[in-house]
Amino acid sequence: MPPSLLPTTPTRFLRLPEVMGLTGLSRSTLYDAIKRGSFPASVPLGGKGVAWVSTEIESWMASRIAARQQ
Repeated sequence: MPPSLLPTTPTRFLRLPEVMGLTGLSRSTLYDAIKRGSFPASVPLGGKGVAWVSTEIESWMASRIAARQQ
């Protein structure tokens, strides 16, 4: 199937509880992984609000699955 016909997932912002739910990682594990550079960094939304880009989280999850299969 040509890339232009593949279904696309809209990019959206995910807040911390949703990222934790999707990945199964705790808050402290997520922030430790961000510090190590092994997890996507959050995006500042203004004030103290931050979120993660959904496509970056999906890519991270896909890379973890691919690593398992090697």
